[in-house]
Amino acid sequence: MSTSLDYTRQEMMAIATGRELRDDDLAIFGVGLSMLAGYFAQACHAPNIRTMTEGGVYGATPVGGLPWGIECNRISSNATSFTNAIDALGFLVASGRCDVGIIGAAQVDKFGNVNTTGIWDGDGTVGDTYRLPKTRLTGAGGANDIACGAGRVIIMVTHEAKRFADKVSYISSPGYLDGGNARERHGFVGGGPSAIVTTLGIMRPDPQTKEFVLDAWYPFSSIEEIRANTGWDLKVSSNAHVVPEPTAEELAALRRVDETGMLRKK
Repeated sequence: MSTSLDYTRQEMMAIATGRELRDDDLAIFGVGLSMLAGYFAQACHAPNIRTMTEGGVYGATPVGGLPWGIECNRISSNATSFTNAIDALGFLVASGRCDVGIIGAAQVDKFGNVNTTGIWDGDGTVGDTYRLPKTRLTGAGGANDIACGAGRVIIMVTHEAKRFADKVSYISSPGYLDGGNARERHGFVGGGPSAIVTTLGIMRPDPQTKEFVLDAWYPFSSIEEIRANTGWDLKVSSNAHVVPEPTAEELAALRRVDETGMLRKK
């Protein structure tokens, strides 16, 4: 990649996601890249961010590298409090108190609906009947709660054509459903996804239609590459721009969080 610093696409995605977080946020992370992005933000520009996991670990910072789970010793040993998922997802997220959540996706569509349940030929349901998938995935975990209740949601996903669908085959975690004011009609507490951050760029929802459009691309990617790997006719924002590459300080902060290099993939 023709940039002045040596970093991977996953690191760029994590830094771009972390830049979305604010210093006063109450934020909830899942395992893996979402934790990397969240704790990078804490280490770099948002030291006062209030962090929690789906398992109820509140106010912690990773010790000895990224944790393997939401209650791993690396994330629970220095926590302010250590409760449970009912407190995290039921009390803080479902009530609308959580400012931001970061979730992943196996498949995402033009309205930010996420599928992490399975891979089908066609839809995952016929009428009200659930069909068995060809491939069963991990499921929603706490992502559905976060997608419904967090003030804003950031979706992280590897940018491949098979992951970006015009319509997901099954909604594990809702975005804007069929667009427009659908979330309001269904009474969701949370505001919905504010960004889809990928290994190639950043998409944001149109204010009226809620269809995701291209907002920015990375120094090593292009509009053409992103559109070729997106399963709908991706529109480009009139303000679309190149995302600034990571600074040396940002990369250093990111790698302090991921000190074992567990997520440093090309």
